[in-house]
Amino acid sequence: MRLVLVALVSALALASSGPALAAAEAVESEERTIEALIDSVARLTDATFLRNGEAYPAASAARFLREKWRSRRSEVRTAEEFIERVASFSSTSGRRYLIRFADGREIPSAEYLRAELARLRSGSP
Repeated sequence: MRLVLVALVSALALASSGPALAAAEAVESEERTIEALIDSVARLTDATFLRNGEAYPAASAARFLREKWRSRRSEVRTAEEFIERVASFSSTSGRRYLIRFADGREIPSAEYLRAELARLRSGSP
């Protein structure tokens, strides 16, 4: 009888931890995705990141985005929220961030990051 009771309690504990475990895994998955987005910016070695009218190399931009994300982590639960709340515009000036490629073409960082997110989620290389 005691063995059955222990088994029942163990089974209930596992069942009740399921949703919490799934939620924790979802958070971890989103954090990995955000890190992958930041890493993709760091790999843009032939591009510059324009923030408040100043140009920054890709590695500096990645460090900045990571620090800004850490300071706003409580506001960001998903990669989409990261793009919209952290990586799209300056919270100081309201000006949007741009990426300038070697050919002179400029695009909003949000556009680049959304395309990168779609690529990551589709599993494309």
